[in-house]
Amino acid sequence: MFRELYEYRELLYSLTLREIRVRYKQSLLGVLWAVFVPLAMMLIFTFVFTRALKIEGRIDLGGMPYAVFVYIGLLPWTFFASSLTGSVSSLVANTSLVTKTYCPREAFPLSCVASSAFDFGIASVLLVGVIGYFHFTTDWSFQFHATLVFLPVVLMVQIVFTVGMAFLLAMGNLFYRDVRYLFSVLINLWMFVTAVVYPLESWRPFCNFLINLNPMTPIINAYRQCLIYGEWPLSLPFAYVAVLSVALLMGAWVLFHRLEPKFAEYI
Repeated sequence: MFRELYEYRELLYSLTLREIRVRYKQSLLGVLWAVFVPLAMMLIFTFVFTRALKIEGRIDLGGMPYAVFVYIGLLPWTFFASSLTGSVSSLVANTSLVTKTYCPREAFPLSCVASSAFDFGIASVLLVGVIGYFHFTTDWSFQFHATLVFLPVVLMVQIVFTVGMAFLLAMGNLFYRDVRYLFSVLINLWMFVTAVVYPLESWRPFCNFLINLNPMTPIINAYRQCLIYGEWPLSLPFAYVAVLSVALLMGAWVLFHRLEPKFAEYI
C-alpha cells in the first residue's frame, strides 16, 4: 500500500493543489483566510472569556496570556477539524475518478489532510506575531526551551491520528451518507470537550483519566508544553495517543484497502 501510494505521488500532489486552489478561488483574501479563521476565533473567545464572563483569573494558565493559550489550542484544532471536514466527503465528491479511473483511493482523503496542513503552516506564522505582541507589550515573556525540538513529534502524532480518522470517515460516508451530517454536529461538540479554549483538568485522578481518553486533549496539551511551559510531553496520556494513532492508522488503512473494490458499487 505504501509503494502504490508512492507511485501515485504526483496524483496526490495534483489533488492537494486542486483542493487549495478551489478553496481560495475568487476570494478577496485568498490564502489569508487560513490566518483569518483562527485569528477571528481567538478574538471571539478572548472577548468572551476575559471581558464577558471574566473567568481568566479563575483558570490557571501558568502565567500565559489567554489569547496565546487559546491560539495555540485553535491552531492544531482547526487543522484537525478542517482535515476531517474535507475528508468525510472526499470519495463522494470525486465520483468520476473513483468509478472510472484506477488509482489508490487513499489519495482523496490524504489530499484534504495535506491541503489543511498547508493552511496550518500559514496560520502558524501568525502565532509568532501573537507571542511577540504579548512578549513586548505585557509583563509576560516568552522563553526559548529545548522542548521546541519535540514539536515535530507532536505534529507527526497528530497527522497520523488525523489520517486514520480521515480514512474511517471517508469510508463511512461512502456507505452511509448520514455520517457527514452526524460528523458536522459532533465535530463542534468535540472541541468543547477538548482543551482548546480552556484547560481541562481535575483533582480527581479518574476524571483526568476520562479527560485524557479524548486523543486531541493530550496532543493540544503537548503543543503548549513544548512551546510555552518548557515541559517534555513524555507522559502516559501522550504515549497512549501515540500508540492509539499508529494503531488507528494501520487498522483504518488496511480496512480502507480491503473495502476499496466495493467503493464504485456504493458511490
